[in-house]
Amino acid sequence: MIERLSVTVGGKDLTFETGRIAKQAHGSVLVTQGDTMVLCAVCVSPEARPGQDFFPLTVDYREKSSAAGKIPGNFFRREARPSEREVLVCRLTDRPIRPLFPKGFTNEVQVCSTVYSTDNEHNPDVLAINAASAALHISKLPFDGPIGAVRIGMIDDKLVVNPLMTSEMELSTLDLVIAGTSDAILMVEGLADEVSEETLLEALDLGHQEIKTICAAIEEFRTRAGVEKMPFDPPQLDPQVVSDVERIAKASLKDALAVTGKHERQEAVDALEARLEEQLLGEYGEEKFEEAAGDVREAFGNLERALMRQAVVETNTRVDGRDLTTVRDITIEVGVLPRAHGSCLFTRGETQALVTTTLGTRSDEQRLDELTGEEFRRFMLHYNFPPWSVGEVRRIMGPGRREIGHGKLAERALSGILPFMAEEDPENASPEDDFPYTIRVLSDITESNGSSSMATVCGGTLSLMDAGVPIIAPVAGVAMGLIKEGDDARVLTDILGVEDHLGDMDFKVCGTSQGITAFQMDVKIKGISRELMSQALDQAREARLHVLDKMLECLAEPRPDVSPYAPRIYTIKIDVDKIRDVIGPGGKVVRGIQMRTGAEINIEDDGTIHVASVDKDSADEALAMIRSITAEPEVGVIYPGTVSRVLNFGAFVSFMGGKEGLVHISELAPGRVNRVEDVVNIGDEVNVKVVEIDNMGRLNLSKVQADAELGHLSEEELAEMERSRGQEHDRGRGDRDRGRGDRDRGGRDRGGRDRDRGGSRGRPRR
Repeated sequence: MIERLSVTVGGKDLTFETGRIAKQAHGSVLVTQGDTMVLCAVCVSPEARPGQDFFPLTVDYREKSSAAGKIPGNFFRREARPSEREVLVCRLTDRPIRPLFPKGFTNEVQVCSTVYSTDNEHNPDVLAINAASAALHISKLPFDGPIGAVRIGMIDDKLVVNPLMTSEMELSTLDLVIAGTSDAILMVEGLADEVSEETLLEALDLGHQEIKTICAAIEEFRTRAGVEKMPFDPPQLDPQVVSDVERIAKASLKDALAVTGKHERQEAVDALEARLEEQLLGEYGEEKFEEAAGDVREAFGNLERALMRQAVVETNTRVDGRDLTTVRDITIEVGVLPRAHGSCLFTRGETQALVTTTLGTRSDEQRLDELTGEEFRRFMLHYNFPPWSVGEVRRIMGPGRREIGHGKLAERALSGILPFMAEEDPENASPEDDFPYTIRVLSDITESNGSSSMATVCGGTLSLMDAGVPIIAPVAGVAMGLIKEGDDARVLTDILGVEDHLGDMDFKVCGTSQGITAFQMDVKIKGISRELMSQALDQAREARLHVLDKMLECLAEPRPDVSPYAPRIYTIKIDVDKIRDVIGPGGKVVRGIQMRTGAEINIEDDGTIHVASVDKDSADEALAMIRSITAEPEVGVIYPGTVSRVLNFGAFVSFMGGKEGLVHISELAPGRVNRVEDVVNIGDEVNVKVVEIDNMGRLNLSKVQADAELGHLSEEELAEMERSRGQEHDRGRGDRDRGRGDRDRGGRDRGGRDRDRGGSRGRPRR
């Protein structure tokens, strides 16, 4: 039986449907808004694997090219591995639904969302979260939902719910995705243009009101189409084991947790756990201990969590001895890598990031074949988390979902401060505002004890400044945590890894001194109140300003110039009609300039040309050649050129990168010239003076006048030149007229058609 339900969210209809597609899945829902349609299907294994001690939840999100009427652009012409965007939407969906499964539930669960239609106006990422919530809620899975999700934008200082992707989001200074239950917010992610904490809280309030509407609709949808939930009884630990673990380990575990160093503390805890197991083995006997081993490990982990949280709530003191608001000690070095264009070693406590900035040209832009169309990205930030950064042995593979997510958060934090304003807002920016480089920031985490993504943001800012990138303002980031025991709650500034692992929240906030540029929040409890959110934002602002002061003490402003090892990019603007002259037939001219000078040349459709080279002389030579091609010859000016053709009545000389004119035989040398070859031959380099541009645009040149003005003729030759010009004036005029006729027939008709045919052979087929 097909069930449909529609609800209005942000003035737009959001429709849920089940019973028509994917009926054999344990739950499936098709969500539609506009012409965008996302199908989510969920399945659960009937039983948990023996010995499974974690919740194996897998979330997949895929975009079909056919949804936008496209064929995949890769070699195989079919969808390949998930793109960066698809991975990020997987994480967006996973983070708010994971906390709502009951503790101890270890059956394998798979949540698969697929975009089957898109209008490129209604973003499918938020629809995928709502589809997953609805599919889980109507299914038999023990899901304590539902949740809802919305996007909040800000256009002309007004908050907008689910703004359209192209017509509205391009104008928005805020991109905020919120997910939560009807009672509280579970997940926040987005970027902003230096918005205030108050504005962010207003956006969260507006988003939560819409989330309540979505949750109510999904509840009604379950009433119509839901099935009975599968039975699940949370596993209970043996009370005797719990009592024995507390009796043996509690006092010693308190002392172990008081050790300040990460590895020293972990070694003390591990040694205590080993002694505990050894003692219980003696007390229980081998057979009973084997049966109770799982309960022993879980009871010990629960005791560790409880003691750490209890100490924070009761004493306001954390495991490393800090109070709730103190930021760890910060050490910063810039310029640590001599050949990198910019580098920074940023250390905060036991977390360290080595961040580099590399400047490239337009040819280094990243090309993305997205569902919304082809996209070119000039700024990239990549984050790596090798196993040795935490003292582990682990197989090293490509970037995982966590690395992609952390890198994207840092990229969002820094993208708004880059000097790309000339392209984004050409009406209000001058050409000097543009920074014609492609920028890649690479963060390698070399040590980690929490907040490594925030170290990436801080180190990324300083490496950009060290590379000479004229950023708008420096950005810093800090991760906030939460310990909530009953009605008692403590917000923690600059959390450690153990506080992230055993705590209730990870709220990362990045920004300048003026406002927030990026944020990301996950919680492990069933939501967080507005009051706690406000307190976390206030503490994050104080910490961010503290970190910014430390950063500016090391490097107060960007370097005045880019690294000597970075390419210098010089920009000129030519007439659009001259682009074809610079490129040449089949790219022959521009390739020739690049081969001769070693410079890299990028030509844009509006006539902007970027010339890049590490060697300034090479760039200057390339610029001079481009200017000579695009410049118009002037009468009376002398130009260097090369003899390109020799005829009976004169020689054709090529100059200014492609212009060609006739030097009549009478203008080759002083006195009478019987044969052109007696003076010049093809390939000779000569100086010529433009003596006439006729009404058809043809150029008449003189070699002898150029030589005379340049002082290349003797007095006898000058006298001979004057005598010859007087004696042969009439003959020269007749020959020149005949030459023009031959030039029209040979140079323009036959030669022009030949060139056209040759050019068409080299032109790509449309």
